[in-house]
Amino acid sequence: MKARSGWTFLSNHAHVLVALAGDPSLRVRDLALLVGITERAVVQILNDLETEGYVERERVGRRNVYAVNSEVPLRHPLETHRTVSDIVRLARRRSK
Repeated sequence: MKARSGWTFLSNHAHVLVALAGDPSLRVRDLALLVGITERAVVQILNDLETEGYVERERVGRRNVYAVNSEVPLRHPLETHRTVSDIVRLARRRSK
């Protein structure tokens, strides 16, 4: 059986959160390139994350800067005992 390519374990929402945790001043264009999705999809994800309290947006000059609320619990019933910081920590871990 041939494995399907193109899927990942983390969602695009998680990828955007991890990217913003690393650099809160990333532009929509930068996020789109990092995650591998369209700018429109990034805007929708940012709106989702802001509406649900996972990120807060602050306008600084002509740019947005995002603060990731790291202690908000994850949404899925299997993961509600975990927080955003758990995902960020997992994704940022480097092998030595």
